[in-house]
Amino acid sequence: MTDTTTRFAPSPNGFLHLGHALSALTGFRAARDAGGRFLLRIEDIDLTRARPEFEQAIYDDLAWLGLTWETPVRRQSEHFDDYEAALARLDRLTYPCFCTRKDIEAEIARSPAAPHGPEGALYPGICRHLPEAERRRRFDAGEKYAVRLDVAKAMAIAGPLHWHDRLKGDIAADPASLGDVVLARKDIPTSYHLAVTVDDALQGVTLVTRGEDLFHATHIHRLLQALLDLPVPDYWHHGLIRDAAGIRLAKSKGAPALRDLRAAGMTAEEVRARADSA
Repeated sequence: MTDTTTRFAPSPNGFLHLGHALSALTGFRAARDAGGRFLLRIEDIDLTRARPEFEQAIYDDLAWLGLTWETPVRRQSEHFDDYEAALARLDRLTYPCFCTRKDIEAEIARSPAAPHGPEGALYPGICRHLPEAERRRRFDAGEKYAVRLDVAKAMAIAGPLHWHDRLKGDIAADPASLGDVVLARKDIPTSYHLAVTVDDALQGVTLVTRGEDLFHATHIHRLLQALLDLPVPDYWHHGLIRDAAGIRLAKSKGAPALRDLRAAGMTAEEVRARADSA
């Protein structure tokens, strides 16, 4: 028996597809082969998009694939207090950002030399140095805002960081490549980056298995681990299943749902084989 603990953490805002099956199977098998634990976590912080029917479908699809997981299942919407506590510890390293998407796009358009990262143009820091009086005025006016991490300030405190990926080896963390990411919003007290980092630590996850599309997010997660004094898991960013045009499967692009494949007569064994061949 080892202390290997993995997890599969889908969002209940749509039905699972083959890409999800690959991710779930990767984590499940890694835990099984090491004699460890496999967890299921429901990442439902966006309550406007989460639906009970999608959550139930997650359980049904995973059971159909032959996966089992430890209970109880952690639902992020039931643990906002954990994320608020973590955010409070980062208070001196964050700032409120009142920018709309249009504000950010306009500022980037005005700055041809605006810094870019692996996911596109970075937040240009419009609100980073707002005077305190201006922040207070906008708070009092009830303006919507996001809480951003001042990455440069945070990196100065954390110093050089590394993390290990089972496919790519030792990685020097580069949080600046993602810029001042959002850690929470006025109406949602957390974000993906903060919630997943806190949850993995609280649940004792020792191996994070997820798609290579989230590889760069790990730079920020490693920084948050250092700032919050959290343990550092191992990582395994697996390949993605792509369509005939080479585009990765995604809910937003209408990827066929596992439930539809099942209804069309595809067996769980066939789905597992399809995932294995990716």
